[in-house]
Amino acid sequence: METFLTIILVLTSSAMILLVLLHKGRGGGLSDMFGGGVSSSLGGSSIAEKNLDRLTVGTGVVWFATVISMGLVLAY
Repeated sequence: METFLTIILVLTSSAMILLVLLHKGRGGGLSDMFGGGVSSSLGGSSIAEKNLDRLTVGTGVVWFATVISMGLVLAY
């Protein structure tokens, strides 16, 4: 069980890194420093951005549940 949870944790961690890096900068912070503030927003999110947001949240929930599960497995 511990090995399975470790594999899931590594996969979801890698996916979270990739998904967060795919997001478009919203202005301010580090994204402006690397040229992210130059882009203009057209007043709404595209379908691809909404789906990316949903996928990121879903992956985050799975990652969080895996971390909690690993903590419980290792504690008992």
